[in-house]
Amino acid sequence: MDIKAPMRSGGHILIDQLALHGADTVFGVPGESFLAALDGMYQNQRVRFVNSRHEGGAAMMADAYGKLTGKPGIAFATRGPGATNASAGVHVAFQDSTPMILLLGQVGRDMMEREAFQEIDYRQMFGPMTKWVAQIDDARRIPEFISRAFYTATSGRPGPVVLALPEDMLTDEADVPDAQPYKPQTVAPGAESLQQFEELLAAARKPLLIVGGGGWSDKARRDLETFATAHEVPVSASFRCQDYFDNLHAAYAGHVGIGISPKFAERIRDSDLIIALGARLGEITTSGYSLFDIPQPKQPLVHIYPDPEEIGRVYAPKLGIISGSAAFAAAISRLKPKHQPRGDELKAAHADYLAFAEPTRSPGDVQLSRIVRDLSERLPEDAIICNGAGNYAVWVHRFWRYRQFRTELAPTSGSMGYGLPAAVAAKHLHPNRPVIAFAGDGCFQMTGNEFMTAVENRLPLIVIVCNNGMYGTIRMHQERHYPGRVSGTNLANPDFAALARAFGGFGARVDRTEDFAKAFDEAVASRLPAIIELTISPEALTPAASLSETRAKALAAAK
Repeated sequence: MDIKAPMRSGGHILIDQLALHGADTVFGVPGESFLAALDGMYQNQRVRFVNSRHEGGAAMMADAYGKLTGKPGIAFATRGPGATNASAGVHVAFQDSTPMILLLGQVGRDMMEREAFQEIDYRQMFGPMTKWVAQIDDARRIPEFISRAFYTATSGRPGPVVLALPEDMLTDEADVPDAQPYKPQTVAPGAESLQQFEELLAAARKPLLIVGGGGWSDKARRDLETFATAHEVPVSASFRCQDYFDNLHAAYAGHVGIGISPKFAERIRDSDLIIALGARLGEITTSGYSLFDIPQPKQPLVHIYPDPEEIGRVYAPKLGIISGSAAFAAAISRLKPKHQPRGDELKAAHADYLAFAEPTRSPGDVQLSRIVRDLSERLPEDAIICNGAGNYAVWVHRFWRYRQFRTELAPTSGSMGYGLPAAVAAKHLHPNRPVIAFAGDGCFQMTGNEFMTAVENRLPLIVIVCNNGMYGTIRMHQERHYPGRVSGTNLANPDFAALARAFGGFGARVDRTEDFAKAFDEAVASRLPAIIELTISPEALTPAASLSETRAKALAAAK
């Protein structure tokens, strides 16, 4: 005999669905448009609401959660301004291929199409940067829509889903039964594709594999290490995916991102087989689409990607394989080697990486390369390193050695302000692991209010603010194109250490490299969220060039 489902409000149905699909945390800023959902959390008690200071920070936290768990990160935002604020994190999730579900308050159904207070057409607004945008107009369909959202966010190329929730729909009552928990779907390579791949690999003398994209796991990393060792194939990481492969593994060849080693760029150009596994081969990974000819690369290209629309989008591959990265890594880990020895190429590629990753000397009394490397050697291998965007990140990516999967949280979209919200989510998920956020002075001030979120939730993360008094990346481009004509790139900054103390955390300022270790120890001992401000010379523009050198070179070229 069927048992009739209990009557519940739409808000309670919604939260019950999130819980049964495995969501335990949502990030957001409360709004009156979804009070019924907040009440659902009060009733359910299985889903915790982390109260952020800005919807953009909340959405970035959800992105970090999705990266760390492989499950959709959940964020809530109220209608209108809340939704527009949250869009920054949605764009990160889209370009980073991160599973995310953003739930947005909406005006009542009887007010739509009148430009009611804070009304926005979310389908038009979010359409270009999501996998699916929809509105739930009937409380009885909430289980259906939420189930589809989880499947859509995690299937194929992972990405964000946006669902609009009319305020009056959330207060409607319905007796709808719950959905079944979603089951992640995978796409595996076929036997014929694997055979063709094996033939191309066996014929190659200088193959190179580039990893990236979404849908990875620690098992996939181990499978890839097994393959790379057996087949003597150097493995590199696309932009900000350096934790997909142990950087000290004998097969690791380096980072294909901003500040790529010139020697490594030549190795890519000279390869006789490029294997792109999960990487889209976008602008940053291809050095502005210069590493490969368009549309036909001179290097034979095997492109493995879970979305058929991406294969051939820019580069026509010799072999395109529709497959998830983890499934493909598992399949090739079982292939028996059939190649001529390539050990010398493997050793040379790894040696080049190690040489390029040695700390360099920059202008100023604080040597960021030395601080990054010393921390990398000192902290446990499972420490989580977060950063946003800015020239400071080049030092982190070049000199940190990532040893385990999901120890790097950084936006491939190049979004400033990402590091601190990501660190909040990481410390919330992994309270016993060290969590460090690197940020520039401009980058930190994009989302610096989320430091209070860390204080409120007693999350002793550490933020290292690299203060050079300017928007360093934009200044670099300014000096290259308009040397000496400085406009809009200088920054007046607060005392970041004092700011940390005002928030209720630990603060310290470091003016010399040798003082950093003491400040870091004190930050850890405080057991508080901490900010360590590094005074970085404006001359330290990149690890390879100073500001004055960049300007002089541009002026000479203009003559």
